[in-house]
Amino acid sequence: MPDPHCPVGRPRSGRTPGSTPGRTSGRAAGSAFGPLEFQLVLLRRMADFQAVRVEAALTRLGVGRAEMREANRRWQAMIRSPRARGTLTRYRSVLGPPEAVVHRRIGDLDCEALTWPVPLWPDLRFEVLAAAGGAVWNEWLVRAPGAPPPPLRTLEDLEPWSCTVDEAARAFPPARPREGSAPTRWGLDLTVLDAAGERHAVTAEFCWGLLQRLPKTIPARDAGGVR
Repeated sequence: MPDPHCPVGRPRSGRTPGSTPGRTSGRAAGSAFGPLEFQLVLLRRMADFQAVRVEAALTRLGVGRAEMREANRRWQAMIRSPRARGTLTRYRSVLGPPEAVVHRRIGDLDCEALTWPVPLWPDLRFEVLAAAGGAVWNEWLVRAPGAPPPPLRTLEDLEPWSCTVDEAARAFPPARPREGSAPTRWGLDLTVLDAAGERHAVTAEFCWGLLQRLPKTIPARDAGGVR
């Protein structure tokens, strides 16, 4: 998992005026699997955590659960095919040209951050970090350039889909990364004050970089030394 505290430099952009969440980007040219289908892939993974929210998102997109499952099946087939394209090439094919490409240096490593709009979440972008040779290091959702970050001050602010991994880590340092149960999942161990001022040790779970739930919340005085 990438360091959630690494510096983030992203270009400014915005949502296309007058567009709808399901059809803003349309399909990538020459591709039978486009941005709409990719959003369904994101939702399929998130349905394991937030079934009600995913159902509402499907309604906004004008599709059903069967279409979501079919999109995920086709995505998995693309990934596992013996003739599968490289990860970065696959994203370009499915999502079209990136909205922005920004050079970034993380420690001693040089990489490129490629971002695409996600119409379902206009304040977010899908970001891929790739090495100079095209090898992909990370794929997740980040805050869109110019979009204000959510106010994260107390435990109550950590609502599902409210923030990204790096936003939670910066709001509640020191954050300890925890490996997720699947490649698209991450966790953060945090110590957070609630609205009454009591400290809690929480494990925040993320899917595709977006907060999904806090399955473990313990008063910090009972958290085995967590302060």
